[in-house]
Amino acid sequence: MFQSFTETAPPEQGPARLAALRALLKHENLTGFLVPRADAYQGEYVAPHDARLSWLSGFTGSAGFCAVLPEIAGVFIDGRYRTQVKSQVDLAHFTPVPWPDVALLDWLKTHAPDNAVIGFDAWLHTAKEIETLETGLRDTTITLRPCGNLVDMIWADQPDPPLGKISAYPVELAGESHVDKRARLAKSLRDSGHKSAVITLPDSIAWLLNIRGSDIERNPVPHAFAILHDNAHLTLFVDPAKCDDILRAHLGPDITTRPCPAFGAALRSLLGPVRIDKNSAPIWVRHQLDEAQVAYTWVDDPCVLPKATKTGAEIAATTEAHQRDAAAMCEFLTWFDAQPAGSTTEIDIVTRLEGYRRATNALRDISFETIAGSGPNGAIMHYRVTEQSNRTLQNGDLIVVDSGGQYIDGTTDITRTLPVGDVGEEEKTAFTRVLQGMIAISRARFPVGLTGRDLDPLARYPLWLAGLDFNHGTGHGVGVYLCVHEGPQRIARISEVKLQPGMILSNEPGYYREGAFGIRIENLIVTQAARDLAGADDREMLDFQTLTYVPIDRRLIIAEMLSTAERAWLNTYHKKCCDMIGPRLGDAARLWLQSATAPL
Repeated sequence: MFQSFTETAPPEQGPARLAALRALLKHENLTGFLVPRADAYQGEYVAPHDARLSWLSGFTGSAGFCAVLPEIAGVFIDGRYRTQVKSQVDLAHFTPVPWPDVALLDWLKTHAPDNAVIGFDAWLHTAKEIETLETGLRDTTITLRPCGNLVDMIWADQPDPPLGKISAYPVELAGESHVDKRARLAKSLRDSGHKSAVITLPDSIAWLLNIRGSDIERNPVPHAFAILHDNAHLTLFVDPAKCDDILRAHLGPDITTRPCPAFGAALRSLLGPVRIDKNSAPIWVRHQLDEAQVAYTWVDDPCVLPKATKTGAEIAATTEAHQRDAAAMCEFLTWFDAQPAGSTTEIDIVTRLEGYRRATNALRDISFETIAGSGPNGAIMHYRVTEQSNRTLQNGDLIVVDSGGQYIDGTTDITRTLPVGDVGEEEKTAFTRVLQGMIAISRARFPVGLTGRDLDPLARYPLWLAGLDFNHGTGHGVGVYLCVHEGPQRIARISEVKLQPGMILSNEPGYYREGAFGIRIENLIVTQAARDLAGADDREMLDFQTLTYVPIDRRLIIAEMLSTAERAWLNTYHKKCCDMIGPRLGDAARLWLQSATAPL
């Protein structure tokens, strides 16, 4: 099994660790310390070595941080985790803080004493984070101080940093060689007057060099740093133990590999101006450049947008991966529908689903920890079942199954909400409203230049009509055998990135009733140029091509609530599911699929 069900950071261990950290604060003449979820690479998922937030507090969510002061320790969590955090931390010692509703800056102004000195590890915070804090604290007596990592100092059995092997990624799947990618980006450096660019995001490095790594579970990326020069030469800072002769041959003569400790000296020796991304580079990078008086400018990581706009080869590859994954999902759903209420647990769901994906003989990993939340657990948006929380599915439950696979040709992410026995009208009504929002995004046609923020209301409007909403974005970017959460594209209220052809996104509205049930429906979609329409204006338009083809449970739909167009979209979608995925299934699953996709 890729997934385990052990409790990774029991809440009861938090108070003693917090006390040890506070004792060290006194020794270091600090008032407080910031403990982010992030590692030096600013990835959403971290290696066990870097899981400082969960080790200290017990909170295992993929976003958040802790601010420790002498009398209070705030655990800052966004809307996805406000239910989850209550069961993962000792609430007598850690205080959940709704973020970003409450900003760290304002919280420090309220809770930190006069003349407080707040320590932080310069490797774990971006320049933007620290500069924003420093600017906001200028009118106070609170100051920030870079220091060693205090959590590491008290974590006696901290795991070693990962040493996962790096491998080449086939150019026929990538659609472009790393030689051509580097040449393309080097030209953009010359055109903008930059001598080099510092690249610190692991998926950017993986994309640029057509490599994949194994330092992080679920995400096939390497831990490394890179400097791309304006002549297309690149220096890769990576532990030599991760590289073999095959990889070195793939990289070729224009890429120099050096051990990670050489990164600082290399930064200090650069000729400016250097391009660095304020949103992703550790502020430690800025400190090195400042120390050597190297000129730099704040510009986005040059890989981010090219990586997000997939090549035709990448789209073709991930289309095949999604259809393979859809067949595994249909086999699983066939099994699920044969289980009587009271006979199946959440862990059973996770293990069975992974088993069907493994049976494809193509699964490299799951793309994230499978979410299988039944009844009240379904209202925990990023619920992870453990042996302690495992629940038996009961008649009347809904179960949210959010899962995905990592295949060499693509990364999948799909959510289906399923009924257990007879489900109430309230749940069906909410499900239908969520479905209407999901269909609205799927059918969207919009002018070039719009952002994810512009489309986000389409998914929420049916819920808003009933006074309902959900506390997460409608969609995130997705890589191709890379990270399941990929920027910069999103469908969310805060997204200002213009959508472009080739961008893959999730489409996953939901609804969550704390203590009762959860609902989420998710497909992946790819942005494409829209076909011309007779009589339309002379303007460029975009729309979405669906990648995910798995039936949406008709038993939860109140058909009378759907418009004629919505019903037509669903029936057409289900016919495509049957036509495309049916030939890939065994006899029993093929019969199940025919029934599950009958016209509404």
